[in-house]
Amino acid sequence: MPTPKSLVLSLLLLLGLCSGDGGGGAPPQELWCVAKNNAEDAALQAALDWACGAGGADCRPIQRGGPCYDPTSVQNTASFAFNDYFLKHGMTDDSCDFNNNAAVTSLNPSHDNCKFPSGKSGSNGSFSGSTPTSSVGLGPSKDFSGCSRVSWGWWWFWPLSLIGHLMFMVSVFG
Repeated sequence: MPTPKSLVLSLLLLLGLCSGDGGGGAPPQELWCVAKNNAEDAALQAALDWACGAGGADCRPIQRGGPCYDPTSVQNTASFAFNDYFLKHGMTDDSCDFNNNAAVTSLNPSHDNCKFPSGKSGSNGSFSGSTPTSSVGLGPSKDFSGCSRVSWGWWWFWPLSLIGHLMFMVSVFG
């Protein structure tokens, strides 16, 4: 009869052999497009003006009297417009670039009464379209100066593999 350790080891090894989505399909991840922390205010303002004009973003919530109106932060204001454009244009890498002044994040940028609609990505990390949802959360607390895309996939594989290998070593050596 197999021991509990060997059953756990077998389970861990099977999980390690599953596809990148965990074998059962990871739930979609909520995504937003926000202005990068290191972007220049002038560049953000130019991108904001384009998004609200020719880009066709709905900028009513960031206008005076709107729930996202913030005359003190071009970054917050631009983030709202960038996100609206991103959702309306298929959630692609190109729809969240704004001359390298924006990035996709899974951290909800909503704050106070300003709620950012989100889109959902497929479990493989590729963008699969827009599904606006209502979300409440904390604003971004991360520097978005790096990549312009969220990466995921096999994040769970290495910790589980390490645990499996440790359990194997314990069962073999003692």
